Amino acid sequence: MKNIRFNSALTTVIFLLTFFGCTKLDEDILDESLTGTGQAEVVSGSIAPVYGLLRQVWLHTVNFGLQEIASDEAILPYRGGTDWYDGGKFIAVHQHLMTASNSLVGDSWTYITLCLSRAVVAEERLRPEAKKGNATAAGALNEMITMKAYLNMLALDNWGLVFKKESSDQVSVILRGQEAIDYIEGELLSVVNVLTNDIGPGRFNKDAASALLARLYLNAAVYRDPYGTPNFKKEDMDKVIQYTNSIISGAHSLSAEYFELFNDANHTNPELIFALDQRGVLETEAVRWSYWPISGALIPRPEFPNTRGTDAVAATPDFIQTWVDAYAPVDPAKADARFYQENTVIPDNLKDLTGVTPANDANHYYCVDAKSFEINRGFLRGVIWGPRKDAGGNILTCVDGKVRIYPVIKLNDSDANKVYVNHTLNVDFTDAGSLHNTGYRFSKYQFSHTGPNCCSYGSVDEVLMRLGEMYLMRAEAKLRNGDNAGALADVNTLRTSRTARPAQTPPALTTINLDVLYRETGFELYWEGLRRNYQIRFGKYEGRWTGKTDTDVHKRLFPIPQKAIDGASSEKGFLVQNLGY
Repeated sequence: MKNIRFNSALTTVIFLLTFFGCTKLDEDILDESLTGTGQAEVVSGSIAPVYGLLRQVWLHTVNFGLQEIASDEAILPYRGGTDWYDGGKFIAVHQHLMTASNSLVGDSWTYITLCLSRAVVAEERLRPEAKKGNATAAGALNEMITMKAYLNMLALDNWGLVFKKESSDQVSVILRGQEAIDYIEGELLSVVNVLTNDIGPGRFNKDAASALLARLYLNAAVYRDPYGTPNFKKEDMDKVIQYTNSIISGAHSLSAEYFELFNDANHTNPELIFALDQRGVLETEAVRWSYWPISGALIPRPEFPNTRGTDAVAATPDFIQTWVDAYAPVDPAKADARFYQENTVIPDNLKDLTGVTPANDANHYYCVDAKSFEINRGFLRGVIWGPRKDAGGNILTCVDGKVRIYPVIKLNDSDANKVYVNHTLNVDFTDAGSLHNTGYRFSKYQFSHTGPNCCSYGSVDEVLMRLGEMYLMRAEAKLRNGDNAGALADVNTLRTSRTARPAQTPPALTTINLDVLYRETGFELYWEGLRRNYQIRFGKYEGRWTGKTDTDVHKRLFPIPQKAIDGASSEKGFLVQNLGY
């Protein structure tokens, strides 16, 4: 593989366009203290801007949305012909018809490369402090090396390339294929045995570095040949087992209640390995993974009346069908604790809505303390229930001050045409299929009790790596090595660990193969931004699903944004567009 070097004579503007992004570079800076006289200021001032910008990478409308909507898991139509068109970027990505000007792809490039640049600067500032014997700086330096590897893996997943850059005054080298794998591997191996687990999941620790190595080896076959049939080497699978073993045998444990992984105060959940620390300090610490799919008419936190969803993304019928097929004739909501948690418990005398409409339901409610109200979790289906406001925008209450819980009325209809929000299975890009109510909705993350509006001041960490994934990766490596019994044991350990609601604890499987394992990864890891990666590795990404028929293997990689290519046009061959675009 030919190394392509970045010429240091290029202007700063071209350098920024090429290495750091392709669209706007304005951002929320969480810590601008890039200088300081004390050691603590050097360390915190170096790493805080990097971790802070990682939140932008994983925004719902940046890399998280890119991963979800490109897969068979999620779809975002032009809602009612009024909402969420955004130049067609979500539709194009879902259909695998994106171009080099797609802003969902472009924004992901911008923030991944910009965050990577910050990590390079942080590494450069921390290294001399570490050489002076500053142990805190040395630990932070190792975190930034891990961060670089993590961000480069995101770039490798998305565009099939990594940026090799050790300091701001060096030229940048673009690597692909085995050279890219070797570079990331070397970075992680240089720190994995010196990092500790003394810090929590909000920063890169030893287990997080081990998890990244496991991911790297598991995906190495795809990274070597992104358009071909992956050749999973035994030595790679052995390393996956080695590094997942080190985590599984450690201090982490599986959560008995699946949804506690995604609740307020999940920062201390022992299953978490790495997450975006969201403990309610800044307004930018949002609950975006909660509100994005939820109905705009649903008020999930009545103590904060402005909280609501955005009626955006929904689960594809195809993805829901995988659950139905696995448990038929039993409803998956009754069979698997990961599919559904009932929190809004409707009294028996109110469940039947026959003859009940928004025009005659003034007394069709029950009462609950505002702070105790929780929406259902997992997948929201059918008519949903929640608080209601009066004409003045005030939450309707009972005589004792508790909140009235009604069937939720669809927004923006005239009084004569008002209907309840009824989430139907079918959702697509047709006029009927893209109405605001269509599609079952992801409700995996809790709406934070500390959030005063729909978007801000959340205290729920956004999970990026956890122990459940380690069991699935180890199971996959064992299965690809021919150890079916070991793979089955790992999957069953995971399935049967969710014991907080015993009636919904999924039973152990009796057999396993790659298709069953792939199905299980969807059940465990949905709405965590991993589905596209798994689809590619399991050979499912060229399949057909709702709204998507393209089967071109070149769409496994996204296009390099045209603005980035244009910015580097004076250096011929530096950024070469991926095949198929």
